[in-house]
Amino acid sequence: MTIGNSVGKTGAAWFAIVALLLAPVVSRSRGFKAFPSRSADFLQDAQDALEKEQEKRDREQEARDREEEKREREQEARERVQEKIERLQELYDDGREDLDEDRYDRAVDKFQQLAEMNGPQTDAALYWKAYAENRLGRRDSALATIADLKRRFPQSRWQKDAGALEIEVKQSTGQAVKPADQSDEELKMLAIQGLMNSGSEAAMPLLEKVINGSGSPREKSKALFVLAQSGSPQAREILGKIARGQSNPELQRKAVEYLGLFGGAEARKTLGEVYASSSDASVKHAILRSYMIGGDHERLFAAAKSEKDESLRREAIRQLGLVHGTGELEQLYQAESSTDLRREILQAFFLAGDSGKLVQAAQGEKDPELRRAAIRNLGLIRSDDSGKALQEIYGKETDHAVKAEVLNAYFLQGNAKALVAIARSEKDPELKKTAVSKLTLMHSKEGTDYLMELLQK
Repeated sequence: MTIGNSVGKTGAAWFAIVALLLAPVVSRSRGFKAFPSRSADFLQDAQDALEKEQEKRDREQEARDREEEKREREQEARERVQEKIERLQELYDDGREDLDEDRYDRAVDKFQQLAEMNGPQTDAALYWKAYAENRLGRRDSALATIADLKRRFPQSRWQKDAGALEIEVKQSTGQAVKPADQSDEELKMLAIQGLMNSGSEAAMPLLEKVINGSGSPREKSKALFVLAQSGSPQAREILGKIARGQSNPELQRKAVEYLGLFGGAEARKTLGEVYASSSDASVKHAILRSYMIGGDHERLFAAAKSEKDESLRREAIRQLGLVHGTGELEQLYQAESSTDLRREILQAFFLAGDSGKLVQAAQGEKDPELRRAAIRNLGLIRSDDSGKALQEIYGKETDHAVKAEVLNAYFLQGNAKALVAIARSEKDPELKKTAVSKLTLMHSKEGTDYLMELLQK
């Protein structure tokens, strides 16, 4: 019911009350008699009741407005936190890239900034800052940075790497380590890889020594890659030890990734044990991605159902979509009460390419927000089925916002033909305008022909 209709009906009811009150006191021959006091009281009571009802509706609207403002503030806070996390990760990645490209002075600056921001990577930033300072020959600064790391983060898993680096710095002959020394690392890795290819058992301990030493990030990553390529039980065992946390978190995440590529029941078992015992969310995210690489529906489903950390639940749901776990996603959707997580599941149905489940939600979901999310995801699937479903939804729909979402879905599909058909037949001026505005951005023949047609009217 619109506000205009509501006011009209309320006014009509009011005049009807007045007419009924006046009828008994109207004289046929003399006009109006004095208005009875009880009628006046009744009229006043009716007016008070209407005012109280209006006040109640106003309070309810204010409560809804406050709740909406609260949700918006919470969403803004989440977005600010996410932006900070992304900024920290970007700074860390840039610093690591500078290390790989031998730009040690830039790396020092990046990791110094990161350390000053006091984020979750502060201990890692201090280690890599010390590493870069040592490469530049700034041994006193490197030792001071290592001491800072040890003092501030006594339980850090970068302590082992920092200890190895400290020994190397103290044993230095006084000559700065130059970027040209990188070639020695490459020659060393080529020699180790040659031993691996020849089947020599001596290669494994050498790789472990590189991984546990104070070598460059590139050298350690390469050693881990060579180890993963071997495919041997011994290599899997070493990867498992690193994945369980016997090195720094960065190498642990990389070992987790390689275990996923390694495949097999033993590798999946190790990943499951690490997931159950770890408190590091970044490691758990890496394991969930490894489950996806290995097609491990069962463990992804378990994490999506029971994980307490919402970001990890979301990750598990997304990875289920990527392994086409539509049966598991359907069970999750039916059991889930959180609108945010149900929206994530709808996104996973899109990742799985399951337009049927999206159509069901778009047509049968009672929550308008979820219906719009399902429609939006349908727009990302270009198929005859999704186009037909959107047409049916638009034809039956009465909710203006949902119909507008269908128009947006057509735009995402690049379905100019459907938008032209709606622009021709739609009686609602606002929806018609929306359809035409979408057509102006699509540069399609059907859309251009229709726009020319409008200009000629």
